Amino acid sequence: MARDLREFIKLLEQKGQLQRITAPVDPDLEIAEISNRMLQKGGPALLFENVKGSSVPVAINLMGTVERICWAMNMQHPQELEELGKKLAMLQQPKPPKKISQAIDFGKVLFDVLKAKPGRDFFPACQQVVIQGEDLDLNKLPLIRPYPGDAGKIITLGLVITKDCETGTPNVGVYRLQLQSHNTMTVHWLSVRGGARHLRKAAERGKKLEIAIALGVDPLIIMAAATPIPVDLSEWLFAGLYGGSGVQLAKCKTVDLEVPADSEIVLEGTITPGEVLPDGPFGDHMGYYGGVEDSPLIRFQCMTHRKDPMYLTTFSGRPPKEEAMMAIALNRIYTPILRQQVSEIVDFFLPMEALSYKAAIISIDKAYPGQARRAALAFWSALPQFTYTKFVIVVDKDINIRDPRQVVWAISSKVDPTRDVFILPNTPFDSLDFASEKIGLGGRMGIDATTKIPPETEHEWGAPLESDPEIAAMVERRWAEYGLADLQLGEVDPNLFGYDLR
Repeated sequence: MARDLREFIKLLEQKGQLQRITAPVDPDLEIAEISNRMLQKGGPALLFENVKGSSVPVAINLMGTVERICWAMNMQHPQELEELGKKLAMLQQPKPPKKISQAIDFGKVLFDVLKAKPGRDFFPACQQVVIQGEDLDLNKLPLIRPYPGDAGKIITLGLVITKDCETGTPNVGVYRLQLQSHNTMTVHWLSVRGGARHLRKAAERGKKLEIAIALGVDPLIIMAAATPIPVDLSEWLFAGLYGGSGVQLAKCKTVDLEVPADSEIVLEGTITPGEVLPDGPFGDHMGYYGGVEDSPLIRFQCMTHRKDPMYLTTFSGRPPKEEAMMAIALNRIYTPILRQQVSEIVDFFLPMEALSYKAAIISIDKAYPGQARRAALAFWSALPQFTYTKFVIVVDKDINIRDPRQVVWAISSKVDPTRDVFILPNTPFDSLDFASEKIGLGGRMGIDATTKIPPETEHEWGAPLESDPEIAAMVERRWAEYGLADLQLGEVDPNLFGYDLR
């Protein structure tokens, strides 16, 4: 299995999913424009080997398809991600086994946790070159600027590593950083994130917060860091569970933090509580430019890197983007956890076009009146990442929730807006969502698109249209006799039905 960036790039090249570009390119706008066109068409990963202003190649779009994310996690199909989710669900809410088979399964998961424990590398590749003091110049890194209205150059796929000064527990997150000078950057994180909590604790004790940024890491570790599941496990242990073996860590040179030993580049610095600079605006996942916020300032004193390092990056925006592909994979991982939290849920889907969290479609095995509404309310409170989901559509279990045509049919044929649509006003809202009247406060809508049963309705529901089973079987037998055997009746092209999908 690929366990660092270089091995993953080699894997993609072997599978014909990497395009090397030797023509000179500008990290200011040009790289993002090329990558965006690839993302729109599901194209290959890109490695820019001749970047203006830097000797460091730029890798982008590595996780631009769900297929490539599965490869990063040593899997072939998205469905396999649900098996990983079952392990995490078992760890999150362990239940006493009632059968020997259940005890064996739980024992296997515990063994996986032991294997996932991180190790220590005393001669790490990420420290083959050490640069400190005045020699450190962040301008030599090929940081990109994706959109013309962006305030500056950014880091997007760096692991931002901090530590709780009281407990010593590390936090690994993926946050955006803006270049401010040759040795400073601002970090943009929400107040609820681990890094922000660590900064508040450091401020209470009058201490600086030590911080490390690991660039160009195994994509699997990025997936682990981006998984906001409420399990009392470190991101390093998550990454080990994802990969089947522990992540090798290395101690930083100037701060008391650990980073993946095979990182391409590591930045080491500190944040002085209260020292901030304006950060933004930048193009965001909502498809608009965000605002300007005073954000913590990081002062870097050391940079280490591998010989001939590579730089891994991406950018946000209206889907499809790499972050949307990651969300689709995480959707599969969440599914078993959600089923454990809300037992009636059969499946759920967060459509990419709904920004991967603004709208959720859930299917239930309906057994009693009002169950769809209960499921929607339970969904909103099941996991923290669903707090900002604006729309929840509940359908019957026989609806394919990943087929928008079936979902639209269910809404159109099973919903009475007066009865089946309910709105919760003045709930916590995403501050990046400009649709709300007040920033940070807005409404949520639930739609019950399930078949109604008494007393939800006072009349009999129509019988569903189905083929006669004997005739259907006969037609199946005689298909070749009709002279139709050569017709390919596979997945239909939606454009044939009036859609405009390009």
